[in-house]
Amino acid sequence: MLRTRTPAETLEIVLPLAKKCGITRIAEITGLDRIGIPVFSCIRPGAADGAISVYNGKGLTDDEARVSAVMEGIERYCAEVGDRKLIFDRYSNLNPAEALDPAELILPQGISPDTVIPWYQCRDLVSGDELLLPAHAVFHPVPHTHGRFMRTSTNGIASGNTFNEAALYGLCEVIERDAWSLVEASGVAGKVIDIDTIPEKPSGADEASASAAGEYLDKCAELRELLRRFADNGVDVILRDITADNGIPTIAAVSDDVRLKDPSLLCIGMGTSLSPAVAAIRAVTETAQSRLTQIHGAREDTTEAEFRKQIGYDRTKRLNKKWFGVPESRADMRNFADIPRFEADYGSGVCDFSKELEYISERLASCGTKHIFAASLSTLDADIEVVRVIVPGLESFAIDNQRMGERCRNARRNRFSGAKSQTE
Repeated sequence: MLRTRTPAETLEIVLPLAKKCGITRIAEITGLDRIGIPVFSCIRPGAADGAISVYNGKGLTDDEARVSAVMEGIERYCAEVGDRKLIFDRYSNLNPAEALDPAELILPQGISPDTVIPWYQCRDLVSGDELLLPAHAVFHPVPHTHGRFMRTSTNGIASGNTFNEAALYGLCEVIERDAWSLVEASGVAGKVIDIDTIPEKPSGADEASASAAGEYLDKCAELRELLRRFADNGVDVILRDITADNGIPTIAAVSDDVRLKDPSLLCIGMGTSLSPAVAAIRAVTETAQSRLTQIHGAREDTTEAEFRKQIGYDRTKRLNKKWFGVPESRADMRNFADIPRFEADYGSGVCDFSKELEYISERLASCGTKHIFAASLSTLDADIEVVRVIVPGLESFAIDNQRMGERCRNARRNRFSGAKSQTE
């Protein structure tokens, strides 16, 4: 999946917005780690209560990483409630045809779906209808004065050069968190990918190709280069295929610094994309970002790393065996070429990401998804979109263990029933 503008073009638009969003500093932190994959950090000291104020961004180039960090700060700024007008009421007092039943959002135990909460209007990308959704599912953070309902998060908040572009990336993040949640609920992390099966460009081929196949091979080459950087610096990386039942490629990258054996540097990154190569690149670069987050030490949400330091390197790996364990035989690994990919054909037309959104909608519908909601959060007078995507029924258990839905429960039941049948 590509972007409408190049990173350099996007950077020209977003850098002037940084000050408006309260971003006071943008810094490169790549050099703090020996891997050398570009990572930038930006700071927004005035972040609302309940939100972090340091954001990191990664990429294959400095421009990509710088844009990623700044866009993250802009997303967080736009995701705050601010002076938006919200509707406060119970679901039972609203027209059911105009509001989503909060019970569809997988609520924490003990939370009534009919409490007085704030609501905000979103558009269903499937039907085109406008519906009210609980503001806790749309914004982050929601002020404590707006009532206790469910923990807010940034899951599904994304930015882009157009609405569709931002919605696509937000939707991919929601799918990624769902796949990750199913792993955490079941304890099964999917097959290890045989990295030797990542396609290589034929010798003598052009450096770049305008064809879809050529672009895919270019991405595979970039992925191989990223993995080489880790390997050359004494960091083992395992790729796992954690794609869920919807078939949208989701890859996890697990890194182990075998040189330092630092438990805080046992990092996991995730990526979802219609291209397995892009999904894997996102996962690997996120792992590089996670390493630098720990080394940099500026973010407020690194408590898990502190816990890992307390229990030590070996025990951390044992407790996370589902991620760090590898099969004895390559026959038990996943062939990278077997992971399906989707390439939209726009012919001579302009790529507006509508075909990608339509394809994902169809895949999710085949698994029982009825709605894909999107809300424009853009508050800046600029050619940049910030969108929040909400998909009722998809899981976020991996980032909020108070919320476990039917998909996670089924994954957990299937795991235990399978284990039982093997012992009988």
